[in-house]
Amino acid sequence: MRTASQDDVCEIPCVHPEAVARVRAALPDVGVVEDATVLLKVIADPTRFRILTALNVEELCVCDLAAVVGISESAVSHQLRLLRAHRLVTFRKEGRIAYYRLLDQHINGLIGSAVDHVRE
Repeated sequence: MRTASQDDVCEIPCVHPEAVARVRAALPDVGVVEDATVLLKVIADPTRFRILTALNVEELCVCDLAAVVGISESAVSHQLRLLRAHRLVTFRKEGRIAYYRLLDQHINGLIGSAVDHVRE
């Protein structure tokens, strides 16, 4: 009887050199891979992901984010500093209030796609 782990490997050793060459040529360089994995690790934290998901809906101030996510304003500020350092969020000041939003459409798409994928 075959197990699932036996079904997901090639039964004979074979390499398709043209396919390997095409894929190797298309892969990002090592630095890009490192930076992308760091980005995904930052997003992988549940609190930070909730903040990013909230900001995917609309721009919010720190107080509103704290209320939405259910943590202190101080904890939200700490997470936002990290998210800003990794270029995931940006902010604007209106008087004494800082309003945060996702940095760009790439982040909106990344967060939206992750949620959509899990919901399917």
